[in-house]
Amino acid sequence: MKSWEKNNGLALILITAPAKDKGQVFLKIKTEMWNWLPSIERMIKIPPSMMLQSWMGSDFTNDDLIKESSIVKDYTHKLLGQETVRDMPCYKIEMIPVPEAPITWGKVITWITVKDFNQWKAEYYDEDMSLINVLNASNIKRMSDREVPTLLEIVPIDKKNNKTILEIKNVIYDQPIKDSFFSQQNMRSVSQRIK
Repeated sequence: MKSWEKNNGLALILITAPAKDKGQVFLKIKTEMWNWLPSIERMIKIPPSMMLQSWMGSDFTNDDLIKESSIVKDYTHKLLGQETVRDMPCYKIEMIPVPEAPITWGKVITWITVKDFNQWKAEYYDEDMSLINVLNASNIKRMSDREVPTLLEIVPIDKKNNKTILEIKNVIYDQPIKDSFFSQQNMRSVSQRIK
C-alpha cells in the first residue's frame, strides 16, 4: 500500500496488492472515513462504530491505520516508569481514554523509546481490562531525517499463532501536499492510476 498523511486530520491509503484488493482507497478527513471500491465503483462511508473493526481482514483496526483517535487529546497519560523492552530503554506510559472520547479501549499501555521517542510496544485492553492485542515495533532504520521502526506487528491474544505484520519500505516526511489531494474525487483518480 501507499499512504499520505497531513497533520490536520487528513489521510489517504491506496492498496497496491494483492490483485483482488488493488485500487481500493481509504480516505480520512478529521473523524470521517470512506472506502472507494473500484470493483463495484462505489464509495462507502465507514461509520465511527466500525473504527475498531478489522482492517481488510488483518489484525489491525481501521483506527490503527487511519488514526481517528488522538493519542494526545483522547487519553489521559500516566508515566509508570522506565523498562527495557527487547534491548531498548523505554518510558512505560498508561493511557486511559477520556470519558467523551470515541474509543472502546479500556486502556492502552505503551512503551516509548527514550532515545528517539518511537512507540516500541503497546498493549490494548478492553473495557473489562482484559488484554486484547499487543503491538511490537522493531527494525529501526533511517527514513528521511529520522530513525523509525519499520516493522509493526499486531498479535491478537485470543487467536493463537496469529499475527499481522506491516513493513514500512520508504517514508518521505515534510513533503507539501495540498488539502485538495484528500478528497473523494481524488480517491477515484488515485485508484485509476495504478491499473
